[in-house]
Amino acid sequence: MDADGFAESVRIELGTLALEAGPSRLDTIYLGGGTPSQLGAAGITKLFSTLRDAGATAGPDAEVTIETNPDDVDQDFASAIGPLGINRVSLGIQSFDDSVLAWMHRVHDGATAKGAFRILRGAGLANISLDLIYGLPESVGRSWERDLDAAIELDPEHVSVYGLTKEPRTPYARWADAGKATPATDAHAESQFMLAHQRLTAAGYEHYEVSNYAKPGRRSRHNSAYWTRAPYLGVGPSAHSFDGLERRWNVPHLAAWEAALREGRTIVGGTEVLSPAQVETERRYLGLRTTAGCAVPEQASATASRFAGEGWGTLRDGWLTLTPSGWMRLDAIAAALEPRH
Repeated sequence: MDADGFAESVRIELGTLALEAGPSRLDTIYLGGGTPSQLGAAGITKLFSTLRDAGATAGPDAEVTIETNPDDVDQDFASAIGPLGINRVSLGIQSFDDSVLAWMHRVHDGATAKGAFRILRGAGLANISLDLIYGLPESVGRSWERDLDAAIELDPEHVSVYGLTKEPRTPYARWADAGKATPATDAHAESQFMLAHQRLTAAGYEHYEVSNYAKPGRRSRHNSAYWTRAPYLGVGPSAHSFDGLERRWNVPHLAAWEAALREGRTIVGGTEVLSPAQVETERRYLGLRTTAGCAVPEQASATASRFAGEGWGTLRDGWLTLTPSGWMRLDAIAAALEPRH
């Protein structure tokens, strides 16, 4: 990736947003939605210089996160990011099993994953999150227990656990469509989800959102803001922004985004304004994703009571909070709570 060219494109986009009209101090900055670590230490430094010049500076207590792959982490990278103000790293490990990583077409191996964590820790990074993936086809022969144990042994501040999904145009999607890979059953995926809950909570992590676990005081502030519908500004290809009323997103491809910026054309790929009813639906769904829960519409109280009786949630004074078992049924539960007109 051309780091200088990317930073220049970010500078142009920030200029079109008139950032100086907004807050000069940001509560969270999140470099992700891709693999920003591929910019390297020099590229990340250039990017932060661009952000500062545009007025996008972190407040004194801000959470500043960068997503990175283990194979991008070396001593130079780890030593460079701290002085820039980056105080949180999300490390895309996915698994510590070499055969599983090869099946996923990941570049790194288990030793590289553990080594990257130790390099970051040795450089003074005191807030590290690990990503793991569950729900792989049973034919892969992966030991989910060993992966969880390896993650806990590293003692990160945060762990994100995501179920494998069949995304279009990925090797897994092609294998599944060709009958070369059989997706995990719902029962198998749920058993792994529940095992993660048991192991991680026993190790002192709070299961505060469907996919996320944190030690006390280490919840992801950036993602938590999203789940509460707080406004945010996104910059870059495919970046999403929300001002409290309207969402907009940029064109998805790097080359198209850069070309549009340099030619003075719009980079907006689409917009969405939710109706008041849609806002309430979204607020309810996002609340159910977390330990915050949500208020239950009066006409759905009997349905919510039934869910609680099944062990899928706790209902108190018209407020429903889902259990981990309920989170596995989140979409169906949220749909069943929709008011009927």
